[in-house]
Amino acid sequence: MALTLYVDTARWRNHQHSVLQQFPGLVPVCKGNGYGFGHERLADEATRFGADILAVGTVYEAARTKDYFGRDLMVLTPYQTTEEPVPLPTRVIRTVASIDGIARLVGARVVVEVMSSMRRHGVTVEDLPKLHAMLDDVRFEGFAIHLPLDSVNAVEEVITWMDRLRSARLPLHTVFVSHVSADELARLQQQFPQTRFRARIGTRLWLGDHEATEYRGTVLDVTRVSKGDRFGYRQQKAVGDGHLVVVAGGTSNGVGLESPKAMHGVMPRAKGVARAGLATVNRNLSPYLWQGKQRWFAEPPHMQVCILFLPDDVSPPSVGEELPAQLRHTTTAPDRIVDR
Repeated sequence: MALTLYVDTARWRNHQHSVLQQFPGLVPVCKGNGYGFGHERLADEATRFGADILAVGTVYEAARTKDYFGRDLMVLTPYQTTEEPVPLPTRVIRTVASIDGIARLVGARVVVEVMSSMRRHGVTVEDLPKLHAMLDDVRFEGFAIHLPLDSVNAVEEVITWMDRLRSARLPLHTVFVSHVSADELARLQQQFPQTRFRARIGTRLWLGDHEATEYRGTVLDVTRVSKGDRFGYRQQKAVGDGHLVVVAGGTSNGVGLESPKAMHGVMPRAKGVARAGLATVNRNLSPYLWQGKQRWFAEPPHMQVCILFLPDDVSPPSVGEELPAQLRHTTTAPDRIVDR
């Protein structure tokens, strides 16, 4: 009995094809937990549609993925001069975001990331005069610019950097960009026909069609309780008559884990305050649905299961049925993936 990720494989691959058509030269991204699919599965998919480069998050991911993907691997996290050595094949391309980093990677294949409005990392305008001679000591693969998700001036920001790099007489044969639309990519390619722009895409490629995938947790047990009955690890009292439903999927799968959200506007903030208030009295919505409604946790998730509370007026599921679950792919580790 498991937390299962079901994949409508034909639909999922049709979506991949549509994204590949919109973004010529696309570099698929496979980082973190492999967007819920795992690195091996996404490496296989990238091989299937003929990708020549697969981008991964860290050197450790590159070390694991090299056995699944036979062409070039690009590490997105910039090289750190203090990092521990990790054995990697020569087909791995390192991202560098500092002058010191370039100096330490003599002979290596490198992509130089420039500082975008993300203000996260990258070489600065002041670094550009030093780059000219240093690029002769590495196998330079191109520049990269990682833009914000909600940028309204993505094209203008890339153009500004293109002008800076051209003024510094630096090679502009390839520029890798993140978080641009298909129209924005086409505009850049039209304005700079001598440069090959390559979009690095993960979420839109693997998760862009929400109907192609579904998480479901198997019901493992159903127990009748009366108001005041004690249950669970902390021996809380049942808030009313009803049923405790034990369903597959717990903290080891990422169930119950939630990252902070950036809230904008009065209504989202009001909902956030309401959720926080309910949490103080142990009322937390689970990601599991039954009869079309999101159901409450009876207590915090366990390592591999959750206990839900269904009030007396709701007919419980049977053992062996599966409950749909609204889970974030990037924080979820299913027990199994089933193609259908």
